[in-house]
Amino acid sequence: MTKIVKVKTGSKFEEIASYSRVVAVDNWIYVSNTAGRNPDTQEIPEDVIEQAEQVFNNIERALVPVGASLKDVVVSRVFIQDPEDTAKVMEFIGTKFRGVDPVTTVTCPPLGSTVYKVELEVTAYRGASEADVETINVSQ
Repeated sequence: MTKIVKVKTGSKFEEIASYSRVVAVDNWIYVSNTAGRNPDTQEIPEDVIEQAEQVFNNIERALVPVGASLKDVVVSRVFIQDPEDTAKVMEFIGTKFRGVDPVTTVTCPPLGSTVYKVELEVTAYRGASEADVETINVSQ
């Protein structure tokens, strides 16, 4: 029988909009679009890279209760408010996903508030970090 685990992180937005930060369906783990608000202080840094760091901290924190980590991420969707920030944000994200290499979509739509400069949504597969991985490079 399929097991579903829903993780709430205490965000007021999770309650207002009635959603979970994480939903794990068996080994598939879906993480809601996540912003750079510090859950302890409720503060959002001004700097886009500081926001990106907090986004990753928030995602990592949400993955732990379902036995996963960033190394299990197989899909990422990056939302950047200002297209001018794309190169530096993606360079930072590259430092977090080096060796993980998920498929990634990057877009620059308006976000829910102008205070948010970057948001990230990921899908993980529990155990992907331990899987036998074959990398095929078709450019050679």
